[in-house]
Amino acid sequence: MDDRLFRNAMGKFATGVTVITTKADDVVHGMTANAFMSVSLEPKLVVISIGHKARMLDKITTSKRFVVNILSNEQKDLSMHFAGQVKEDLLVEFETINNMPAIKDSLANIVCNVKASYVEGDHTLFIGEVTDLLLNDGEPLTYFEGKYGKLI
Repeated sequence: MDDRLFRNAMGKFATGVTVITTKADDVVHGMTANAFMSVSLEPKLVVISIGHKARMLDKITTSKRFVVNILSNEQKDLSMHFAGQVKEDLLVEFETINNMPAIKDSLANIVCNVKASYVEGDHTLFIGEVTDLLLNDGEPLTYFEGKYGKLI
């Protein structure tokens, strides 16, 4: 099967947009990701998928903690910044939740400890046990067929 065909098929699944953040060696790191989902209510678990070429892989492996920041439709610039799509510096406002960096004004900030990790293909799946969260009102930033969007 052709890689482009597979990517196009996966792009047909509309998702929200997250930025995964962590702190390693007292430095905040982040990356844009849409590979995120809830796993379990009891215990409260989520999963994120990080590519093996991503610098974030070593950061989460070292820190053993991460935050899933679910972005609002007003935070497209943050998504592009953490995806490396813009070169100019952007002032990112963080708040600290349980000693972890959370992006201010996100729809949700979900703080997790790594419970398990699984290497599958060219990605590592991190199962995170939720330790804290913060919710805000707003509309989600969406992603479909390689383009950002908003709910209609």
